[in-house]
Amino acid sequence: MSAQPIGVFDSGLGGLTAVKQLRAIMPHENIVYFGDTGRVPYGNRSVTTIRRYAAQDANFLLSNNVKMVIAACGTVSSAAPEVGENLPVPYTGVIAPTAKAAVEATQNGRIGVIGTRATILSCSYKKEIERLNSELQVFQKECPLFVPIVEEGFISVDDPIARLTVERYLEVLKKEKVDTIILGCTHYPILKAVIGEYVGTDVKLIDSGKETALYAEKLLKEKGLLNESEEEGECKFFVSDRTEGFSDIASIFLHSNIGENVSRVDIQHY
Repeated sequence: MSAQPIGVFDSGLGGLTAVKQLRAIMPHENIVYFGDTGRVPYGNRSVTTIRRYAAQDANFLLSNNVKMVIAACGTVSSAAPEVGENLPVPYTGVIAPTAKAAVEATQNGRIGVIGTRATILSCSYKKEIERLNSELQVFQKECPLFVPIVEEGFISVDDPIARLTVERYLEVLKKEKVDTIILGCTHYPILKAVIGEYVGTDVKLIDSGKETALYAEKLLKEKGLLNESEEEGECKFFVSDRTEGFSDIASIFLHSNIGENVSRVDIQHY
């Protein structure tokens, strides 16, 4: 048993979808979340820069005595997988658990992957899927506008901006007749309803945040680190830029009000 918190970081606020899943799956766990809002987006940065940012993010979480670090960021998981190699606590990104879920879900062997530019260019999901089953076909599509659309709140199935953007990006995957799509950025589950309406109910949408949360639970259980308290866990939120307005955006991701429970940190010190 361990009451130490789980540490989660992301380039911005998308990782809050993973926090939402962690709270649903392990409601007794304490969580420390860091969103690097001052340097978002990571998806258009160089690999060298992404690695440096990810190392600082992980170091900040370690300073909060976390028992596990989760990179709830498809870009970091793709471009800087080595960030977890020297950490003194268990670590996971989103690639391996999400790819595994997609491989298990597909029926026709045609899997689509959507993500940021850095994630798609790295081919991380494609490589992991092909490692698990070389007979599967993988079709990739970068969707850079999905992140700002979500953070601006254009997420309703009735919103013309969301609908047109989803159609523009996913038309190619629809033509390829994929039956499974990996939502390869933690912002993307917020658009799940819009995406689902466009691609149809026969296409399975794999939520990277959910699959990573399930994997985290399995890993903590194996290592005897689950919090066995009956009390509801607490969440602490940190960002690297202004805290004003954070709770409004966070409510979109978490479906709950966190009030003013957020602090600013100078991430450059880590």
